[in-house]
Amino acid sequence: MKSLFGTHIHLTGRVLDMRLKRQNVVSSNLANVKTPGYKARRVEFEERLQAALDLDSKGRVTRTDKMHLPAKFDPNTFGPDFFKSIEPRVYQGEDAVDLDKEMAIMAKNTLMYNALTQVMQKNFEGLKTAITEGGR
Repeated sequence: MKSLFGTHIHLTGRVLDMRLKRQNVVSSNLANVKTPGYKARRVEFEERLQAALDLDSKGRVTRTDKMHLPAKFDPNTFGPDFFKSIEPRVYQGEDAVDLDKEMAIMAKNTLMYNALTQVMQKNFEGLKTAITEGGR
């Protein structure tokens, strides 16, 4: 069944969800910066996303299909991986959260999230223009 929205809208929405999860995990890491024994967690999804979209590591499209989006990709079944090191370590200070690293991850994630929200906004503006001015 055809939808009013293209598949890229669903994909962008799913990536926004994963970016939000990453932001929440980084926030949790920052909240536990002084918690003894706490180990920073990570949310990684870029490699799995590239593989699901048949992209190589440089982001180039490897498919020769004219649409460049694989039909096998299902945004509802795709999700991020959560990482947490479970190896017990006793070295003083190594289990602590690196504040600078967490802030850099948060800043990068915020930039990417804002860029994706602008993409979504432009898509909806184009749809709105087509609806309001399409019959003129």
